Amino acid sequence: MACTDRPPSRDALASPSAGVSVGRSFGPLVAGMPTYPAAGNVYAAAGPNQLAPQVRGDRPLVYVPNTKSNDVWVIDPATYQVVDKFPGGPEPQHVVPSYDLRTLYVASSQIPNGGLVPIDARTGKPGAFRKLDDVYNLYFTPDGKQAIVVAEAYQRLDFYDLKTWQRVRSARFPECGGINHMDYTADGKTMLFSCEFANRMLVLDTTSLRKLREFRLTETTDGMPQDTRLTPDGQHFLVADMHAHGVYVFDAQATRQTGFIPTGRGAHGIYFNRQATLAYITNRDEGTITVLDLTTLKPTTTWRIPGTASPDMGGLSPDGKQLWLSGRYHDEVYVLNTETGKLLARIPVGRGPHGLTIWPQPGRYSLGHTGNIR
Repeated sequence: MACTDRPPSRDALASPSAGVSVGRSFGPLVAGMPTYPAAGNVYAAAGPNQLAPQVRGDRPLVYVPNTKSNDVWVIDPATYQVVDKFPGGPEPQHVVPSYDLRTLYVASSQIPNGGLVPIDARTGKPGAFRKLDDVYNLYFTPDGKQAIVVAEAYQRLDFYDLKTWQRVRSARFPECGGINHMDYTADGKTMLFSCEFANRMLVLDTTSLRKLREFRLTETTDGMPQDTRLTPDGQHFLVADMHAHGVYVFDAQATRQTGFIPTGRGAHGIYFNRQATLAYITNRDEGTITVLDLTTLKPTTTWRIPGTASPDMGGLSPDGKQLWLSGRYHDEVYVLNTETGKLLARIPVGRGPHGLTIWPQPGRYSLGHTGNIR
């Protein structure tokens, strides 16, 4: 099974043969990070159907990790039918594309038996379980050399060599209870992490892991920050907070909090449209999705899923016309039309679905989570 994690060369990532033109913006970049194909949009290589050559032959599938039934259900996105099921390890949380886009990893977090289940991105078939400490989430360094295991229960980041899967360094942050979601600045030099159970955010130097600063969130005393994403223009970080019921805004280098946007109860996941003009915010506790204009950073509309629903994590179809989301508390998956907000399908799955991934995805390389691809 082809489950290698050999990072593609920087030339392959930024050359015309990879479907993008060479360009540079937001620089100078952290060492080893690929240059951007166009100025002003960190997701310029992830537009509608902009699939890299290495993923064009991958089988289109949707992978749903179910935290309570310890399995992964696989859906055909063309028919909305479940076509496969396999073990996802103890308490599978997210399905994460590898840096080189050739392997999907099921992150299994149950202590002390967690680990990774690799999935061949071309065939959709799982490989052998690899035991690792507390894999709540998984990210990658911008140069593609190391995986970052977010060991939430241990308040720790564990760095693994991608060729050997041997741990090479760790950093613990006891002040960051529930460390879980993150993103990089446009230049890749700085990381912003959410602390789910500590009502705060951490800012780290990507290379040294030195803590640069931290923020205690302001809208409520018991905040629960979740998904953390850099906006396409590289000028803002958005952080969804389930207890503040909205999205915090930070500046481009995460030096200060610049605003807060109310969205809905249980704000949880953040996804950008393929045109880099809108953000979709899932409000898990009220069954809605807020559509946010990225120019004004103001909500334009709210989509309500009929009946009771709990939209959580997911992603966009390659063409950007559908938004796929897990229904965390209702054991189902939702498919919405991104032009109208209409519910297209409601698909029963296993118990406690969480970090859903739809594959393949546009873009050149993955920084982790369920599809943070640049």
